[in-house]
Amino acid sequence: MSDKLTKLLEQLGAILEDRLSVAEAVRQHHGEEMTHYDVCLPDAVAFPKNTEEVSKIVKLCHHFEIPVIPFGAGTALEGHFLAVRGGITLDFCQMNHIVSLNAQDMDCTVEAGVTRKQLNHELRDSGLFFAIDPGADATLGGMTATRASGTNAVRYGTMRENVIAVKAVMADGTIITTAARAKKSAAGYDLTRLLVGSEGTLGIITEITVRLYGLPEAMSAAVCPFGSLEGAVDTVVEVIQMGIPIARIELIDELLVDLINGFSGLDYPVEPTLFMEFHGSETAVQEQAEMVEEIAISHGGHGFQWATRSEDRSKLWQARHDGFLSVRAAFPGKDFWVTDVCVPISRLAECIAETRKDIDAANIIAPLVGHVGDGNFHMTIPYDKADPKDVTRIEQINQRLVERAIRMGGTSTGEHGIGLGKKQYMELEHGAALDYMKIIKRALDPNNILNPGKIFDL
Repeated sequence: MSDKLTKLLEQLGAILEDRLSVAEAVRQHHGEEMTHYDVCLPDAVAFPKNTEEVSKIVKLCHHFEIPVIPFGAGTALEGHFLAVRGGITLDFCQMNHIVSLNAQDMDCTVEAGVTRKQLNHELRDSGLFFAIDPGADATLGGMTATRASGTNAVRYGTMRENVIAVKAVMADGTIITTAARAKKSAAGYDLTRLLVGSEGTLGIITEITVRLYGLPEAMSAAVCPFGSLEGAVDTVVEVIQMGIPIARIELIDELLVDLINGFSGLDYPVEPTLFMEFHGSETAVQEQAEMVEEIAISHGGHGFQWATRSEDRSKLWQARHDGFLSVRAAFPGKDFWVTDVCVPISRLAECIAETRKDIDAANIIAPLVGHVGDGNFHMTIPYDKADPKDVTRIEQINQRLVERAIRMGGTSTGEHGIGLGKKQYMELEHGAALDYMKIIKRALDPNNILNPGKIFDL
């Protein structure tokens, strides 16, 4: 342990007392991910209670030039919270309070450690809800830092559209608030959008003000299998191009349907399947559902299963969200490479078709799921990272997938973020703009202590 780190831990201990841990088990919990990345332990884990404590911690890390890494619920998939250069991990589990609810303005402010399920539970009697649903019960701070989205994005947008303002601690410990609660502003640079999606590399987000929505009068969900993957994708494209305001539309390929059936005790037909949900008035929901059903049937959809009761809809969407867990359960002892891309909706069918051909030619297993209403899809690939040939094969599949998406006018990641995994594609996607990202990073974090090694290397 260096002299700088020793002195830092002594001073942090004086501030945090038993809320600073160097225990091996605690560090291990904060240094390993659910997917294929190697374990990277922080030197210590701090559990701040408020923004002021975060500021004190970051000031000391800035002084001693020791990395500081934010940690929410640990659900990120691209190595975002791994301490690749050691340092202090900030766990926000004790900053989990609703700061204010402004029901008339349809917004609320929460601390970074509040999870999406916790927030919606707190909102249950207000007639409002928070719409962003990435599947995992992620924290709002982590969702903001990674610009998360999920199943509802096709109607309600991503965190980019739903974050009004953030409070953040900058690299020198300064506390800033990026915006007021007004619905629009033309006052200065949009620092909110700069920090949303910055993955903890430009500032440590401690509070978030988010948009809320009124609970719809009616909700209806449906599951529809298709004779072919192409038919399911063509249905999605036509629904979006017709402007039908569907709330969720998810694609699951036949392999993942089979795994979900086994994991969740269900009996969906083992075919490419769309999971859909409609929000609105009773009349609007019925009209939307009838239009989508007609489109689906024209593309080989059949056997619609409808769910209108809350508990039935919850069961349906829980099955969808358990997709990753079902793959893990089906391949015990395997490692998992999880990746996503996003393309313009007009190129979605082509991108998925080419990807499936590539998977089949490589003779690998890669269940596919997509928030296809906005052109985003994911693959979870079981493999053995102790086998160099297996690793090389998966890396090549992932590279071709990303290059294919970028070639089609898309992006290397629709919602997982860059983290460690997609850094090598940043120049291909952004060109000269990447140099300006690095200029911003150097200006705001001259000592490179804020989650170093993520998004790009300096």
